[in-house]
Amino acid sequence: MTAANETIQNAIARPNHTSPTIQRAFPHLTADQVEEFGRELDAIRARHIADLGERDATYIRNLMKFQRRCEIGGRALLFAGILPPAWLAGTALLSISKILENMEIGHNVMHGQYDFMKDPNIDGKKYDWDTVCPGDTWKHSHNYMHHTFTNIVGKDRDVGYGILRMAEEQPWEPKYLGNPAYALALALLFQWGVGLHDIETEKVWSGEKSREQALAELKVFWKKARKQVLKDYVVFPALAGPFFLPVLLGNATANVVRNVWAFSVIFCGHFPDGTVMFTEEECRNETRGQWYLRQLLGSANIEGGKLMHIATGNLSHQIEHHLFPDIPGHRYAEISVEVKALCAKYKLPYNTGTMSRQLFTVARRIVALALPPKRKSAAQPALA
Repeated sequence: MTAANETIQNAIARPNHTSPTIQRAFPHLTADQVEEFGRELDAIRARHIADLGERDATYIRNLMKFQRRCEIGGRALLFAGILPPAWLAGTALLSISKILENMEIGHNVMHGQYDFMKDPNIDGKKYDWDTVCPGDTWKHSHNYMHHTFTNIVGKDRDVGYGILRMAEEQPWEPKYLGNPAYALALALLFQWGVGLHDIETEKVWSGEKSREQALAELKVFWKKARKQVLKDYVVFPALAGPFFLPVLLGNATANVVRNVWAFSVIFCGHFPDGTVMFTEEECRNETRGQWYLRQLLGSANIEGGKLMHIATGNLSHQIEHHLFPDIPGHRYAEISVEVKALCAKYKLPYNTGTMSRQLFTVARRIVALALPPKRKSAAQPALA
């Protein structure tokens, strides 16, 4: 288990006797039932952790082999990119490669899901993915901040990524009239938004964070970003000689495809209808069971087939990922059966829908929250 995941587990294990306001959403549940719900989820987690082994190792190694073949094949075809069929095929293969490396390999490996293998090539502490965001920076903003404080406005910076208004709890300002335009820009440039995420530029402007600290973090970011820019936009195009431009355009297109796909999957897992945002006060001193309940309420799944789930890094099972971030993602489909059964047992919601449905409601929320608040939006469910 990575240090970040240990922090999460320790944070939710702290005992307390406070009954937070989150429980008002489910008056049919007693405090003991909430904790029993948590213990049953703990049992699911413990059973899968104990079962980790060869099938998980075989899965990730085979996937990494396939991803590398897609990358090699895509880059080779782009070298013949002056021919439209070769360019299209090469760009498609490179896009698939980048999506798989980003979603199912990089994201999950850096969560420590495969640390049990003791393989230095799949070590969550050392792995660094094929995007401009440094791995260590992402592990702080995502593994620690996001997974510990999921959907807590003011703590989880994934709520809006510092530029969007994605919750009614965020005070409205005129700048949020640009919400739809900001969302489109973030989708197209998502790896850059994720890379700059942890620098917290809004805190620098407000004086909460020193410029010196931000500059130090920006240097780390630029060191990684420069490598990526040189690789995709200088080195590989230059190797193509007279076909410099087709390779450059193919690499740029593959990056945009990966960015838009990652943005869509992540936003569909966090912001469609039915997902709930929380205040810091509501989550103060929460118990283990209450932490699990927040993960359930703040997440949504995307329905689809096996290939779609792999392409999302199994984040189409965002509920299961938030409940069990250090369990290999390819297990989430089978775990979802158990989680659904628990939700039915305790009469709790289980938010799932097609990608088109989830994406439509996300877009509706982005537009609705761009406007000054007049009345409670249908896009944001109430806890009470």
